[in-house]
Amino acid sequence: MTAFADGEIGVDNLTILCELRSVNHRYSDVSVKLPERLRFAEADVRRLVADKLKRGKIECNLSYKKQPGSQSFNIHAETLQKLLAATAEIESRMTNPHAFSALDVLLFPGVQQESETDKEALQEKIICLLNATLDKLLETRAREGAQLAILLTDRCEKIGQLVEAAHRRMPEVLNNLRTKLIARVSELVSEPNHDRLEQELVLLAQKLDVAEELDRLQTHVAEVLRALKQKEPIGRRLDFLMQEMNREANTLGSKSADREMTQISIDLKVLIEQMREQIQNIE
Repeated sequence: MTAFADGEIGVDNLTILCELRSVNHRYSDVSVKLPERLRFAEADVRRLVADKLKRGKIECNLSYKKQPGSQSFNIHAETLQKLLAATAEIESRMTNPHAFSALDVLLFPGVQQESETDKEALQEKIICLLNATLDKLLETRAREGAQLAILLTDRCEKIGQLVEAAHRRMPEVLNNLRTKLIARVSELVSEPNHDRLEQELVLLAQKLDVAEELDRLQTHVAEVLRALKQKEPIGRRLDFLMQEMNREANTLGSKSADREMTQISIDLKVLIEQMREQIQNIE
C-alpha cells in the first residue's frame, strides 16, 4: 500500500533522520539503507520493519546530521603524521611540488576523527524513532485501507446483484433452449421420439446448470466481506478468493447458453479484476 512517513530525533550532538516509503507489492520486500556509522543497528531495524509491515515493498532510510553548534574537529594524530611523512617523501622526488593547505589535509580520509557515540544509547534512540515513524506510516495505510474497503464492499454488492440476476435468468434460459431444441428436431424428424428427446434435454440442462458456480460465488463474496472486517493481514487470503471467484465466473461464461448470461459472466469478470487490482494494495 502506498504511503510515506518521516521523523527525526536528537541524540548527543547528532540528529537521526528516518524516512519510510511503502509501495504496492504482492509479498514483503524490505530494503534498509543507513550510513556506516549506524550500520550496527541494521538487523534490529530490518526485523522491526518486517514485524510491523507484512506486505509491500518497503524502503527504510536512516541518516544523521550534526546538530548546529556541535561541529568539532578531532584530528587523528597518527594518520596525520603518516600522511605528512608520505607527502614529504613524495615531494622530495618531485621537480616542481605544489603546496597544499591545511584544508586539503583535513579532507583526507581518516584525518578527522569523529567523536565516539554510545552505541547502546544510539540504538535505543533509533528504535524509538523507527517505532514512531512506523506508527505514522501505519496510520496513513489505515486511512487508505478504509477507502479501499468501501470500494471492495461496493463491488461485492454489484457481484451479488449479478449472481441474483443469473439465478433468475437460468430457468428462462433452459426453457428457451428446450423450445428451440424441440422446434429444431421437429423440422428434421416428422415423428420425433419424445422420450429420447426428454432424456437429451435433461442431460443438456445438467451440463448448463450453473447453480453450484453461483452458490460458490455468493460464498466467496460473503468471505471477502467477512475478511474486510478483520484486523490481521488479509491480503493473501483475498488474493486466493479472487482466483476462485474468477474461476467460477469463467465457468459461468463457458456454460452460457444465451447473450444475457454471457454478459453477466463478462460483467462479473470485470468486477473481479477491478477487485484483484485493488487488493494488491492491501496488507
